[in-house]
Amino acid sequence: MYTSDSPGAAAARLTGGAVLRERPLSASLTEADLDGGPTVMVKRADGAGAARAEAAGLRWLADAGTVRVPVVRGHDERWLVTDRVPTGPPSPEAALRLGRDLAALHSAGAPAFGAPPPDGPKDAFIGLAPMRNVTGDDWPGWYAEHRVLPYLRSAVDDGVVRPGEAAVVERACERLPGLAGPAEPPARLHGDLWNGNVLWGTDGHAWLIDPAAHGGHRETDLAMLDLFGCPYLERIRDGYQQAAPLAEGWRDRIGAHQLFPLLVHAVLFGRAYAERALAVAERVG
Repeated sequence: MYTSDSPGAAAARLTGGAVLRERPLSASLTEADLDGGPTVMVKRADGAGAARAEAAGLRWLADAGTVRVPVVRGHDERWLVTDRVPTGPPSPEAALRLGRDLAALHSAGAPAFGAPPPDGPKDAFIGLAPMRNVTGDDWPGWYAEHRVLPYLRSAVDDGVVRPGEAAVVERACERLPGLAGPAEPPARLHGDLWNGNVLWGTDGHAWLIDPAAHGGHRETDLAMLDLFGCPYLERIRDGYQQAAPLAEGWRDRIGAHQLFPLLVHAVLFGRAYAERALAVAERVG
């Protein structure tokens, strides 16, 4: 018997199917078997609007018909239910396909930098951190104002970045117009593309989960993959370059694109990530 507030009850309510059994995987994630249906993942949202934002992001990525993402079975303000992805070991072939699929996803585009998915909220999340989807037409200015500086201010307010250190990041933001490379149209981003959000399926494909989807610069997704490492990263890059070559100098811009996720991690996890962000900003600035 499931309580009205349990993952099993949420899965039954949102899918319309009876839950035969459930297996907690973490404090916020449960695997549940539906009677006569698939095995699903039941995720409890940690912030108002988080489940809606994630569901909208998954559907927007799926609409592009490129990368593989789990099917959304249902959601409300607190719970998200998606299909479970059977996983296996990564492979060079799957990595190459992922690179090509990412290039196609980015090419699907977005209405503007910072644009949320069509049915997604303006106030969304990246991991456990709030992320506001405010739009702009100029990537360097938008990225500094709405992706880097808000988390820098939060890190200073929390004491994770010392006030005297903030100028290093601010100087890097001032240099972005000269560092950004050729202007590109807004890309349809996963938005939180670190290794933990890439599942290597038993079907021989990579699957993407937990998006913070929005319109942005395509190099940001690739820089996030680089930040914490990813199996067969060079194969992913090879597949991407075969499908949609990056502008010259892209390797020199990786650090600029990593300022955003590093400062998010500094806000969430503390000083070690702040020091990494400051080191990157020093190189960029």
